[in-house]
Amino acid sequence: MKREIILNIEKTEINNNIIAVVTSEEKVIKDVQSALEMLMTVSYELGTKKIVIDKNLISNDFFVLSTGLAGEILQKYINYGAKLAIFGDYSGYTSKPLKDFIYESNNGKDFFFVATKEEALDKLGNI
Repeated sequence: MKREIILNIEKTEINNNIIAVVTSEEKVIKDVQSALEMLMTVSYELGTKKIVIDKNLISNDFFVLSTGLAGEILQKYINYGAKLAIFGDYSGYTSKPLKDFIYESNNGKDFFFVATKEEALDKLGNI
């Protein structure tokens, strides 16, 4: 039987943009299904598709591009019109493809990898 993950969802409003800050005691995004469940929960509870989350709440497989997890989740989120800002320390990653992926994402308008929660909120509050 699948155990329910407890999401704490905090509503923040910046420039008339509602942003959900998701926290939890455990990993929230483990696979594509859990990422979609989080998006649907946030969308239902707050009426927004803009999400800020700590990178520590995301499976390490997400940051190993060869698993395909990041690409699959990001594509699903784009299909649903979602915006995601992930905050945390990325200095420990040495993979050039991951660094390129983060760089490209940060120059787009859908996904952002930033250092702090405040930066994440700023990104989503201004798009």
